Amino acid sequence: MDDATKEKLPLTAHLEELRKRLIRIFIAIGIGFGVCYLFKDPLFNVLTQPLIDVLPKNSYMIYTNLPEAFFIYMKIAFFASLFLTAPYTLYQVWLFTAPGLYKKEKMYVIPFVLSSSLLFIVGILFGYYIALPPAFKFFVSFSTDVLKPMFSFREYLSLFLKFLLAFGICFELPVFIFFLTKMGIVNARMLARQRRYAILMIFIIAAILTPSPDALSQIIMAAPLMLLYEISIIVSKFAKHKKPVEQEISEEGKQEQESK
Repeated sequence: MDDATKEKLPLTAHLEELRKRLIRIFIAIGIGFGVCYLFKDPLFNVLTQPLIDVLPKNSYMIYTNLPEAFFIYMKIAFFASLFLTAPYTLYQVWLFTAPGLYKKEKMYVIPFVLSSSLLFIVGILFGYYIALPPAFKFFVSFSTDVLKPMFSFREYLSLFLKFLLAFGICFELPVFIFFLTKMGIVNARMLARQRRYAILMIFIIAAILTPSPDALSQIIMAAPLMLLYEISIIVSKFAKHKKPVEQEISEEGKQEQESK
């Protein structure tokens, strides 16, 4: 089927395609959930390790109602499944959007899936090993002989997952910039010119995302984002949006008229 035929597909056909992709994604997540639930105890240990490493002696986590622990393990398995099946989900998203792209742009499917997955994983690992441990240490440092920390695991898990997800999404910045450049929304010159405002926004985002209010944690968060912004400028240069020939000719004609 050629591109012209694809453009004429009715809305119902696009909705049917979307339904098919979503069903496949949900099936994959369901299978991943079953697998991850089998390993719920090792996953629990991995999730709690950053906090356990900084907890004082005789401190522990609690749950406050009978079914809470069960639903916590379910939640752990679900989010682990989302993480495990992320490459397949991205691939299905790509397949849904691919018919609206040019033939050359469809060649980006493998780089898109690989780069998106890799950057997301790097963001998660950065948050887990570098950003969150000093933040947890900061909060636990307020404990005294009469003030002992006892954390609800439900609240800890919510905080933990929220910030790891934020780190993973922030590390997708070069991928976002690549597609924004392809769509002609941004370019490398614009990104370089707006660098000072971008740095300001990065520190605001770091202040919002980091659980600890100290400057060190915010710098730890902001530093890789600034590096990713510089990488995004380089990515934008390689992904430079090419204007249609007719548009380039019309713009050249306007420039000649203005010069006259």
